[in-house]
Amino acid sequence: MSKSKIILFAVSGFVAVLIFGAVALLLFVDANAYKPRLEATASEALGMEVRVGGRMGIRFFPDLRVTLEDLHIRNRGADVASAKEATLGIDLLPLLQSEVGIRKIVLNHLRISIERGRDGRLNFETPEAAKRTLPTLALERVFVLDGSLVYVDRQTGEGFEATDCNLNLPRLRLTNREGPDFLTNLSFNAELACGEIATTNFAASDLKFSAEGKNGVFDLKPITVRVFGAQGAGSIHADFSDVVPHHLARFSLLQFRIEEFFKTLVSEKVAEGSMDFSANLSMQGKTVNEMKQTVEGPISLRGKKLIIIGSDLDQAFSRFESSQNFNLVDVGAFFFAGPVGLVVTKGHNFASIFQGTGGNSEIRTLVSDWKVERGVAQAQDVAMATNENRVALKGGLDFVTEQFNDVTVALIDDKGCAKVQQKIHGTFERPVVEQPNIFESLAGPALGLFKKGTDILTGGECEVFYTGSITPPK
Repeated sequence: MSKSKIILFAVSGFVAVLIFGAVALLLFVDANAYKPRLEATASEALGMEVRVGGRMGIRFFPDLRVTLEDLHIRNRGADVASAKEATLGIDLLPLLQSEVGIRKIVLNHLRISIERGRDGRLNFETPEAAKRTLPTLALERVFVLDGSLVYVDRQTGEGFEATDCNLNLPRLRLTNREGPDFLTNLSFNAELACGEIATTNFAASDLKFSAEGKNGVFDLKPITVRVFGAQGAGSIHADFSDVVPHHLARFSLLQFRIEEFFKTLVSEKVAEGSMDFSANLSMQGKTVNEMKQTVEGPISLRGKKLIIIGSDLDQAFSRFESSQNFNLVDVGAFFFAGPVGLVVTKGHNFASIFQGTGGNSEIRTLVSDWKVERGVAQAQDVAMATNENRVALKGGLDFVTEQFNDVTVALIDDKGCAKVQQKIHGTFERPVVEQPNIFESLAGPALGLFKKGTDILTGGECEVFYTGSITPPK
């Protein structure tokens, strides 16, 4: 036998002895004896308390695996994350050099709880986070099975919960980076699916998306979700490579059921029909407030042949002069529903529109097109037509200060002139609705003759309130 072969066999045998020796050592050593050391090391690395409430086990086939039962990560006395079971796939050879190389992580029943306190701080933030050097990570696979994510914002009262979530992360890389700004050194591919998502105002289901991130640029597409009885689709592009992060968000929800939407406002069935919603928004900033101040883009809500149950709008309009108790702003709430969500209507008695006259109404066409600039949504073409009347809206909605900006709802004639108009101002939480301003009588022969006389003298001219796409009833 040649010397090279002897050396090769000797080296191979030596390595084999070391490997089997390490394996034998692990076999005869109680893994649970190392729990305190593992907890201390993990706690120091994360800057949070790490505890393993259950057993710690080791398996060697088909590869070396360490299993931790009842894992908890805590900060400020509360759980930030917990898992019923965490399994780590470990490279064997680095153990010979007293190093731990993790290739794979499987988390069963993972629950992540994120909370933003009234002071604006997130519950996982620690004073030492900005000074900490994050370790280099190179994971071949991360699985999350039956996970959930809860987010609560104590400043706004908003939040959401996603449950029945499964995450497949086939590649995750994080190079060594000092401080919290590690996004430019993070790269990954991922697929996520969640069964249910519940927010403060509505519920959705079947959320799915693929994600890719590299060099501080992240893309989530396509995003699909089922909400209000329809399938929505969209995408998110986030660029953290610059000093000021840039974000693009697109979403469309075609033929969603308005009866499902109105369930978030009133318990009884008050409307039926389908509508289309779309938004294409861009924003900049590192915080929510910064992004709100820079939001730009179009938002649109459109529908046809919608049925309002329990209220005959045309009858209410015709009786307006005698009753004087009908709020046009209530009708305007239909315009708010799509582009601005429930934020605007939550401070107003939205359900009052469905009480009083009885009967039903048909909204032949509804158009609600808005343009957002620097966090303010400005009405572009906002109107709807019943069988006998048209109602239009002008003004803006300031999401930075959460206030109505010169919002006016008007009942208009065939020329687009306001017959009656009503203004709303103040905050979204506490809106102030002014009394209606009547420019002409909706009933009454004497005033009707007077109007005809003035039309002859003035040539029938008026100050046009609406010039959009909704045509007068025939």
